[in-house]
Amino acid sequence: MKELENVIIYADAQKCIGCHSCELACAVAHGGKGGLIGAVINKQPLHPRIKVVEADGVIMPMQCRQCENAPCAMVCPTGACRQENGQVMIVESNCVGCKLCVMVCPFGAITVRRDSFKDDGSSTNQGVALKCDLCTSWCAENNKKDTACVEACPTKAISLIKMHEYRTALLKARAKELAQSHKHMNMTLRKL
Repeated sequence: MKELENVIIYADAQKCIGCHSCELACAVAHGGKGGLIGAVINKQPLHPRIKVVEADGVIMPMQCRQCENAPCAMVCPTGACRQENGQVMIVESNCVGCKLCVMVCPFGAITVRRDSFKDDGSSTNQGVALKCDLCTSWCAENNKKDTACVEACPTKAISLIKMHEYRTALLKARAKELAQSHKHMNMTLRKL
């Protein structure tokens, strides 16, 4: 049976130590053949599709949330950004780098960059939209189930989750909090 909701990369700010291992792993996974050393030798730019952000003392890896009603897919004039196979993806060959997707992403998770220089006499910057693709190609090529960022995280702050599993865990956590609240409320009422 097909999943009704996209899987997402979940980041737990309580576990993140801000080491940027996820960024490096992501950049290498999307950097082409040869890994980090190959990218350096070939002078190929490495662009992570996840960014560790620190704000007000909180450190949080940020990446595409695979929105169910993705604004980036709705505004894309060429259809390069679309929802397929349970995720929001960008068909880079169709992207013109107009940045509309960047402007509407509520998480700031899309960038427009040139992954590699194509010496085809083009008079443009050759930039295309880049975002988390859940390491689809990397997982297939390396026979992996988890994304590169999930594998690289030393504290397991990042995980790939199915939304129904997340929702179940959230319900249990809130039920536990509510039960504790009622317990304290009952004890307080008995003392009155």
